Amino acid sequence: MPNRLAQATSPYLLQHADNPVDWWPWDTDAFEEARRRDVPVFLSVGYSACHWCHVMAHESFEDDDTAAYMNEHFVSVKVDREERPDVDAVYMEAVQAATGQGGWPMSVFMTPDGEPFYFGTYFPPASRQGMPSFRQVLEGVRNAWTSRREEVGEVAEKITQDLSARELSTKDAGTPTDETQAMALLHLTRDMDPASGWFKGDTKFPPSMVIEFLLRHHARAGSVAALEMAEGLCGAMARSSLYDQVGGGFHRYVLTPRTGGPLVPHFEKMLYDNALLCRAYAHLWRTTGSELARRVALETADFMVRELRTGEGGFASALDADSDDGTGRHVEGAYYVWTPQQLTEVLGAEDAELAAQYFEVTEQGTFEHGASVLQLPQREGVFDAKRIEGIRERMLRSRGDRPAPGRDDKVVAAWNGLAIAALAETGAYFDRPDLVEAAVGAADLLVRLHLDEQARLARTSKDGRVGANAGVLEDYADVAEGFLALASVTGEGVWLEFAGFLLDHVLTRFVDEETGSLYDTAADAEQLIRRPQDPTDNATPSGWSAAAGALLGYAAHTGAQPHRAAAERALGVVKALGPRVPRFIGWGLAVAEALLDGPKEVAIVGHGPDDEATTALHRTALLGRAPGAVVAVGVAGSDEFPLLTDRPLLDDTPTAYVCRNFTCDAPTTDAQRLRTALGG
Repeated sequence: MPNRLAQATSPYLLQHADNPVDWWPWDTDAFEEARRRDVPVFLSVGYSACHWCHVMAHESFEDDDTAAYMNEHFVSVKVDREERPDVDAVYMEAVQAATGQGGWPMSVFMTPDGEPFYFGTYFPPASRQGMPSFRQVLEGVRNAWTSRREEVGEVAEKITQDLSARELSTKDAGTPTDETQAMALLHLTRDMDPASGWFKGDTKFPPSMVIEFLLRHHARAGSVAALEMAEGLCGAMARSSLYDQVGGGFHRYVLTPRTGGPLVPHFEKMLYDNALLCRAYAHLWRTTGSELARRVALETADFMVRELRTGEGGFASALDADSDDGTGRHVEGAYYVWTPQQLTEVLGAEDAELAAQYFEVTEQGTFEHGASVLQLPQREGVFDAKRIEGIRERMLRSRGDRPAPGRDDKVVAAWNGLAIAALAETGAYFDRPDLVEAAVGAADLLVRLHLDEQARLARTSKDGRVGANAGVLEDYADVAEGFLALASVTGEGVWLEFAGFLLDHVLTRFVDEETGSLYDTAADAEQLIRRPQDPTDNATPSGWSAAAGALLGYAAHTGAQPHRAAAERALGVVKALGPRVPRFIGWGLAVAEALLDGPKEVAIVGHGPDDEATTALHRTALLGRAPGAVVAVGVAGSDEFPLLTDRPLLDDTPTAYVCRNFTCDAPTTDAQRLRTALGG
C-alpha cells in the first residue's frame, strides 16, 4: 500500500511511495508526530538521478525488516534536495562540519525540534570497509535516544548553535579589483594539470563557471593565459567520456581510474550542467571561432531540446545514470557504453573498425564487462569527417532502441532559467530560431505556471502541476538571468519587465539591508534551524553570485541604482574568496568582470526585425565579447526598453549606441566599429 509520498510532485519522492517505510514528506506534521511519539526523526535526502540513493533504497528502504524497525522507532522523512535546496543546505552543512565530508544520500537523525545529532551518507545493509550497517546505526541511535537522552540533547543544541553562528557579512569588503581577478587567475594556473588540460584531482567536475570567468577576463584584460586555459579545459572535456560523443550533452563528472586508462563518467545527465556548458562553449566559439566549440554547443542544445523538454515546454531536471542493460538488470552507464560486437552489429565490419579506432572502443573494454566508454582520439590522426558523422548518426539511432535511462520530469525554475539563457544565445549565434523558440516556450511556462499574481516563484512543477515549495534565491536570480538574455536576443521588453519583478523580490526579501549579504531563502520563508546562505559556486551558480549578475544586468538596462548598489555589495564576497578559492566562486568572478567593464550598454535603433541592416547591427552586438554587456533593440522612438529612449537614427540608418557608466561613445551605423567597441 502506498505511503504518504504517493501525492508528491517529486519523481524522487514518488520512487519511494511504495516502500514499506512509513515515509513522511518534509512537513510540520511529521515533527509533531515525532514529538507525540517521543521518537527521533530520521531525515533521508537524495534526488532521482542519484545512483547510491537507489542502492540504499533497494538494500534498506525496500527491506521489510528494516522498514518495520524504522517505523517502530523513528518518524522517517524523505526530502528531494532539488525541491528543497534550503533543507538540504542546512543539514548538509551540519554533516560536513561533523564528518568532514558530505554527499547523497544524506542521512541525518534529529530531535522533533529539527536539531541534528547524528549524521552520515550511504550506509550499507551489512558492515563493511569500516562502515557500520544501516541497522547498526538505527539501533545505536535508538539506544542513545532512550538511555542517553540528555547527552543527545546537548549534542543537538551545540550543533544547532554552531550552525546559527555562521552568519556571513561582506559589508566592508569592497568590490573586486583588477588585483582580485589577477590573483584568482594565478591561483587557477597553479591548480592546472598542463598535461591533461584539466584541473588537478581524481574527480573532475565540469568547471563551466570558471570558463566563463576566463573568457570574460581575456576579453577585458587581454589575458592570453586565461584564453589558453579556457580552450584547454573545453578541449579536454569535449574529447573525454564526460561528453556523450554520440548523443551530445555532458555527464555529471568523471573519475580518473587508479589503474590508468580513460576517464570514467558518472553517467547521470543534469539540466544545469548542460545549460551552463552549452552557454560556455557558445561563448568560446564567440571568442575564437572554434569549430569544436560550435559543434559541442549545438549538440548540447539539441540534446536538451530532444531529451529533456517536457510536454508543457519546460525542461526536465535529469536523466538517470542507470538503465536496463537488456537483461532486466539496472546498470550504471548501460545506455552509453559499447563493445566491438555491438559496433559491428550496427555498423558492419568496416565502419565498426573505424568507429572503434575513433572512439577508442577496445576488445578488453575500458569500462565494465568488456564495454568501453566513448572518447575522441587523444593522438593525432586524420579521419573522414563526413563518414564519422554518418557513423555517429547510426549509433545514435541504434542507441535509441536500448532501454532509456529514467527521466526526472520535475521542472526546476532555476535550472530552466539557465537553459533559457543558453538556448536563447546559442540560437541567436548560430541562426537557429528553433532554439530561441524553445527558450521562449520554457520562459512562457515559468510565467504561466510558476509565477503567482505577486510575481513570487514556485520552485518546481511536474506535468503542468505546480509544486508546493517556494522559490529560493537561485530561482529568482537564474530565471531573471534567463529573461534578461531572452530580452537581448528577442528584442521583447516584456522579458526585462518580468526580470524586474523577480529582482524586486530579491531586494526586498533576500537581501540583508544592513550588511548587503544575501540569504538563500526569503525572509518570510519557512524558518529552519538556520537561515541558509552560501555564496560559493558549486554545481550551479550560487544564488548569491547569480543574483549579483542579474541585478547588475538589470541595472545596466534600466539605470536602477538600488539594483546596481545591491550587486556591488554582494560582490564583496568575490573580493574575499576569489583570490583564495577561485574554483568555487567562478560565476562570482565572471560577474566581477562585468562590473569592472561597466558593463557596457548597447542600444540598437533601426527599422524593425525584418530590416537587414538592423539585424546585422543586432547580431554584431550579441556577438560582442564585452563581459556582461546588455543589448536592447527596437525601432526609433520605441518605449520597449529604457536604453532606446532618446536614441534617434543617424541619417535614417540603423544606429548603435554604446555606453558605460554614464559615458557614451559616438553613435555608429558601422557594424565593424560596433564590433571593435565591444571587444570583437
